[in-house]
Amino acid sequence: MRPSSADAVTAGAPARTPGKGVTWEELFFDLAFVFALTQFSRLLHEHHGWSGIGRTLILFITVYWAWGGVTLYADQRDLSPVLDRVGILTLGLGSLLMALTIPDAYGKLGLLFISIYLAIRVLLAGLALRRRSGWRALFVGPYGVVLLTGPLLLAGALMQDRARIVLWTVAATIDLLSPWAARHLVVPGRTQPLHYSHRYGLLIILVLGESVIQVGAVAVDDSLTLARITAIVAAYALVAALWWVYFGYGLPHFRRALEQAPNQADVRRGLLIYGHLFFSFGIVTISVGLSAVVPAPLDPLPDNPANLLFGGCALFLLTFAYTQWRTHRMLTWHRLGAGLVCLALLPLATLIPAIAAVAALVLVVALMAAGEELATRRRGGDAPHATTEIRSYGDADPTDRGPVSGE
Repeated sequence: MRPSSADAVTAGAPARTPGKGVTWEELFFDLAFVFALTQFSRLLHEHHGWSGIGRTLILFITVYWAWGGVTLYADQRDLSPVLDRVGILTLGLGSLLMALTIPDAYGKLGLLFISIYLAIRVLLAGLALRRRSGWRALFVGPYGVVLLTGPLLLAGALMQDRARIVLWTVAATIDLLSPWAARHLVVPGRTQPLHYSHRYGLLIILVLGESVIQVGAVAVDDSLTLARITAIVAAYALVAALWWVYFGYGLPHFRRALEQAPNQADVRRGLLIYGHLFFSFGIVTISVGLSAVVPAPLDPLPDNPANLLFGGCALFLLTFAYTQWRTHRMLTWHRLGAGLVCLALLPLATLIPAIAAVAALVLVVALMAAGEELATRRRGGDAPHATTEIRSYGDADPTDRGPVSGE
């Protein structure tokens, strides 16, 4: 039996729910993805106008889709065989090489970026479909969308400037629509709720961690005055508040929805695939906005960093409101209101000290969390907090159920 990864078993902890947990191979693969997040922050820091946000989002969707493909594959396979383990490690290497090209993907490294990305997708499809009877699934399953996007991405890499952006935008749009289109082409399958929800929870941990790294990286370049230390504390408090909201009131519900939904594929698409695309990109923009706070904490934020910081918080909170509507078909007004308040405060962010702007966001998120707590207690229970365990095949059902076909 292979050892478990990071089992956190404490006295009084809730009983474990049977199911497959996250593996060491996946955690190692994520190391390369962390570097990609750093590169996205760098790209957005250098080009943080509206056009820069759009161009970064196009690349982010591409890399996010590759990460999601690996997550789906690992959810459906026992990674104990050597070929699977080597495959995951090779995919991690591909992710690392692809991340190196992100800052100049719209320049001279565009063709290399796309070539590595397509190699990752082809390798993943080969691993996923090798045990299937026939390759018909390649043309209708979740791994086959690259047959449409690949030529567009390659053509864009061979073009320059606006033509490249247009073709890559079309490819990214096809990727975004492919889970919705798949519901009409294939029979829906089921993922393993414990593993699948943990993987997307780990994604949020990685992106939040990148926010902390961005603040720390900026802080070491300047002297630690009282104002800068206060700004670091405020930035950390904002990241921690977002963590509290997501893991205290979001992830447990996402996992429960996967467990209970009769049509799990629809829930998986709405909450995890689409929802976490916006969760994670919102946090990336927040991290770049926070990196502008520490160097000049007593000065007002410039327009673009303020847009990234407040717009990213609004995107995160509005996505949080969407997840409630998606699972229960109801609007949670404190979630929706918190997102709208972030947008309403945006003009003020360029007039007050940056520390005060971050403090205002901390207050908004904290009040929303308080609203979540009160709403939960009115329903007659304690706030649902995500379990702290991340388990691997030592605790898993090793049954190989084959790739899910209805992504």
